[in-house]
Amino acid sequence: MNSIVDTLYQLKYNPFEYGPHIASFYTATGESENNLLLAPLVIPLCSHPIFGQKLFNSNKRSTIWSVFDDRTKLYDLQERIHGFQTLTEQCIQYCLINDWLSVNEQSLSILPCDGSDSEFTYQKNAEKLGRLFSGHSVVEVYAFLGVKPR
Repeated sequence: MNSIVDTLYQLKYNPFEYGPHIASFYTATGESENNLLLAPLVIPLCSHPIFGQKLFNSNKRSTIWSVFDDRTKLYDLQERIHGFQTLTEQCIQYCLINDWLSVNEQSLSILPCDGSDSEFTYQKNAEKLGRLFSGHSVVEVYAFLGVKPR
């Protein structure tokens, strides 16, 4: 029974499914220093049952404060970040291999690639999360959400 559960988990949470989330997020954030540190937040927030839907339904006037208005519902975010750490790393590798993203080692930032041969399907909730975070520093985002980077 355990192997069936593990197999179903791997089918739902795999880099092929969530790689476009990472790529969509970094396409929307623009260039900012240390934005690599925001990667662990993307999958836990976009796959969150409450906030994933709120992100999808947000509009241009939405802010980080209006989308994450009830932070008590983020009680498990630190655990979700830890649980999705390996998947996040695999997704970044998948995006780098497909030339969707590139890494600037000097500023610890991830940038979208312009001339990519293979296209990905934009994920609206990840793109909207990127727009929400784009006006804030990494420290502000982590402090607001009440989690610690690893």
